[in-house]
Amino acid sequence: MSARLDATTMLERAQVETGLADYGDPSLPQRFALVVEHLNGIGMDADGVRRAGEVCHWLLTSRLQFFEDRRRHPVADEVVERPMFVTGEPRSGTTLMHALMSVDPDARALRFWEVMYPSPPPGLGADDDPRRARADDDWREINAKLPKWLHSHPYNDMLGDGLPEDERTWAFDFRVLTPTAWWRVPMPTVVGGLPTDPAAQYRIHKAMLQQCQYRRPRKQWVLKGFHGFRLKELFAAYPDARMMWLHRDPVQVAASRTMMMADITEGIVGPVDLKAAAKMHLGLTRESIANTMTNPLVGDPRILHVRYTDFIADQVATVRRFYEFCDRPLSADAEAAMRAYLANNPGDRHGKFRYSTSVLTDIGEDLDALHEEFRPFRKRFGVEIEKRN
Repeated sequence: MSARLDATTMLERAQVETGLADYGDPSLPQRFALVVEHLNGIGMDADGVRRAGEVCHWLLTSRLQFFEDRRRHPVADEVVERPMFVTGEPRSGTTLMHALMSVDPDARALRFWEVMYPSPPPGLGADDDPRRARADDDWREINAKLPKWLHSHPYNDMLGDGLPEDERTWAFDFRVLTPTAWWRVPMPTVVGGLPTDPAAQYRIHKAMLQQCQYRRPRKQWVLKGFHGFRLKELFAAYPDARMMWLHRDPVQVAASRTMMMADITEGIVGPVDLKAAAKMHLGLTRESIANTMTNPLVGDPRILHVRYTDFIADQVATVRRFYEFCDRPLSADAEAAMRAYLANNPGDRHGKFRYSTSVLTDIGEDLDALHEEFRPFRKRFGVEIEKRN
């Protein structure tokens, strides 16, 4: 009989090891049980099951300690004011935009070492906090295991100081199974299927910002995630937020995200069925574009819509435009830091990321028909068909 994980045993083990019992959400055990059921159903060998158990234990103990911090310290009193969000389809320039804002001396971005090991509050630690080195080691392991990911996402060379997407704050909520939490476990990335609760997810997100802001100088939060399906809940949590939404040709989005996720998946579980991946990611792109076209909050005045091609043509000018939209000045020091970042971090510094729309024609899609399908979206946001060599 193959080894199996037991949700109840793992929940109890985490509580015994930490001496804590409050997971911050009475529904967490049921949600965790669904994750364990998924893990038990994917046919991992004994080593895979062991690694999955280790990841579960890490996330459970981290969650217990996180909520204990909120009991011991006035973390919940922290006020998060006027956060600035970047969103858009995958592969539309959101990470570069976020990276540029993150080097503003007056800005604060989440860092991987903080969200991977959030307890105790980072503001209580020293400059040589050992969690930084631990997260660096984690990222060296990720980069060794998933070397092709550096081609499409060179920012991974920042190691533990890298910039997580907002979704990473939900890893220990067991609503998402992100590669940056589950890279040690031989399983495909989970896309959907777990119970979501956007309002609860933004409560966790805000709690993470408060955790990372506590006992630190107040700075402007700059954040990045895929928020298009959760606009109502995001603005409920952050009514004074402002958002930049980058828009790119959906055909290029679907092709590029297919190859990026194939590279990630290959590093974790081995060879990928590229046709199945292309069908999935084209479907996800279609779903997201449909939401963008029908969600009434897409036209909210707190959102600045920007074309990907305009951003690529002049990145710093686009940052300045967003800052002006947010009634914030772009200081000379911030602009200099952004230009230095661009000069010192070329996008192909770890190799050229290559993809082709042929990944879509290989599954029987006609590119002209796809362009026609997405024409209303392109017309609304002024997005032209993107030509690539």
